[in-house]
Amino acid sequence: MDGLIGKKIRMTSMFSEEGKNIPCTILTAGPCFITQIKTLEQDGYKAVQLGYKEKRTDKTSKALSGHFKKANTAPLKKIVEFPVESTDGITLGDKITVELFSEGDFVTVAGTSKGKGFQGVVKRHGFRGVGDATHGQHNRMRAPGSIGAASYPARVFKGMRMAGQTGNQSVKIENLQIMKVIPEEDILVVKGSVPGACNSYVKIER
Repeated sequence: MDGLIGKKIRMTSMFSEEGKNIPCTILTAGPCFITQIKTLEQDGYKAVQLGYKEKRTDKTSKALSGHFKKANTAPLKKIVEFPVESTDGITLGDKITVELFSEGDFVTVAGTSKGKGFQGVVKRHGFRGVGDATHGQHNRMRAPGSIGAASYPARVFKGMRMAGQTGNQSVKIENLQIMKVIPEEDILVVKGSVPGACNSYVKIER
């Protein structure tokens, strides 16, 4: 296994040996349990399904309860699949902890970015706006302006930068260095920022 499910706790900073102040993110990682092993013969691909964070039995559907019972684990809140090259040596119900990682390792962290709702083009794409309130332009300060469609092509091209929902998207940050591992508290400290709000789930891969 080369990954864990975790939660983003908050940001902090650490001093390097050279005295530089390095921004870091604190993550809880695991313990996770293997809830399903997907094979080429049965599922068409190889992957390992991990579960994280126990939840109440009465909040779990009967179908999911049966799924967890097969793996001999308690009901779990978050389930994520990790692709693997080989399933050899992997056993259903195994517990995987933060000790999977070491200081100095580089990891990829994926999460859901903060949702900012429906936003205009200035906030969403960094448009400047008109910037000049003269000549009676009282309501055009943050407007998008022309989108270029006339009798030809008589439509708006896909991907045109316009107003719309901002954030709440899956974001992956690669090559984040692990600065510190605290196994007794299931904590990872990684260099740099991680997508998502505090207490949101993240997927950590080597």
